[in-house]
Amino acid sequence: MIVVRSILFNLAFYINLILQMVVMTPVYFLLPRKKAYGVAKNWARSNHWLFDKIVGATFEIEGLENIPKGQGYIFAPKHQSFWDAYALLPWQDDPFYILKRELTWIPLFGWYILKQRMVPVDRGARGRVMAAVMERAKAEMKSGRQLIIYPEGTRRPPGAPPEYKYGIARLYRDLQVPVLPVVMHPGLFWPRRKFLRYPGHFKVRILPPIPAGMDPDAFLAHLIDVMETASDRLLLETVDANPHLPLPPTAAQRVAELRTRGV
Repeated sequence: MIVVRSILFNLAFYINLILQMVVMTPVYFLLPRKKAYGVAKNWARSNHWLFDKIVGATFEIEGLENIPKGQGYIFAPKHQSFWDAYALLPWQDDPFYILKRELTWIPLFGWYILKQRMVPVDRGARGRVMAAVMERAKAEMKSGRQLIIYPEGTRRPPGAPPEYKYGIARLYRDLQVPVLPVVMHPGLFWPRRKFLRYPGHFKVRILPPIPAGMDPDAFLAHLIDVMETASDRLLLETVDANPHLPLPPTAAQRVAELRTRGV
């Protein structure tokens, strides 16, 4: 049954994406930039509905009160699945990404990116180019936007040893804004590089913001400690609440380690 539901969901997901782009593209490009973001947010909400009705996977968000109001900040979530690449957009007022410039060259998709004033960067760039990227990011932040960045850089399987990149510490130092850590385990329900989707219920936990002004090295150490401690606790909660889940090896090993330590 899981295989059938997974196939149906994947088909519905991509059909929904194509239909939304065909139907909503004229609306998107006619609306003012910020209002046009509603198109992407509604697409995310429709995917949540499909995930619930076809797969039987639901989620809830804890800690919405921790989101800073009336200021720019760095949104720093765990990244395990394609789910978390779009899922939290409806709860962000006006987010943006620093992304590789090649994405802006993709027809239609690249135009969507450019309209939302994303910050493109040549990953091999140095010196003045990177300084210009940082100035762009600062300008967007001053208008109260939220920079979304994954501290580990890429998707990691649930329970995998952390691999945080120093880039978030540099952004924290240069942008001088709070960082909002977020932990979650959607990779247990929507595994990376697999087509299977699993039913169940999971939580997204928004942690208290880390204020600006710390030494960047101290900040990174604190961020890792806070996020990994919260992530471990949430992993155990998620596994206990969904005993039917087939755990990937990384998650099974981490759960066993935490049980042994009495966490």
